[in-house]
Amino acid sequence: MAGVIMKFFVTSMLMWMAPVAILYAFNHDLIPGITKLSPHSLTLLSGFVAVISVNIVIAFYIYMAIKEPSDKHEPDPAFLAEAKASVSQSAGKVGDSSQSLKKEE
Repeated sequence: MAGVIMKFFVTSMLMWMAPVAILYAFNHDLIPGITKLSPHSLTLLSGFVAVISVNIVIAFYIYMAIKEPSDKHEPDPAFLAEAKASVSQSAGKVGDSSQSLKKEE
């Protein structure tokens, strides 16, 4: 559980820090060749790159979640029993309502 929280914390921090760092680098001329751009182009390019960086972090988080072993987590037996009972109960209600519709016809 602590590993999941740590992964979430790290990716959350990257989602916040990466765009801010990119915007800072663009606005303070830390990237070579950026001084030749107009202010309008600089704003558009820095915003676009910042949005792309957030999407890359999200994709990385999804990749880490997919690669996590599924046999590592065991569901709670009480929760499973309650879920199965709920599904079978709602399936019975659907069957009852369809039978009542047939009677009305």
